Amino acid sequence: MAKRIMGGECRLFIDQYGNRFDASSVRELRGKIGRGGSRVSKMYRDKASGTVHCGYVVGEHWLTAYARVEVPA
Repeated sequence: MAKRIMGGECRLFIDQYGNRFDASSVRELRGKIGRGGSRVSKMYRDKASGTVHCGYVVGEHWLTAYARVEVPA
């Protein structure tokens, strides 16, 4: 079974080049990046409240995670 990402919800990831990827597992994210996505590590950001997990580094891509939000019409 593939490891679920940050709570198991489908997330939007945007890399440093502006490319967008939707994924709900690390395996799915690696597959969408394709070539060069062999190495995966977590990416962290320092905040005033402490260090937080904010995305992943997959190969050459630094991907920041964003949660999906539904706004009623």
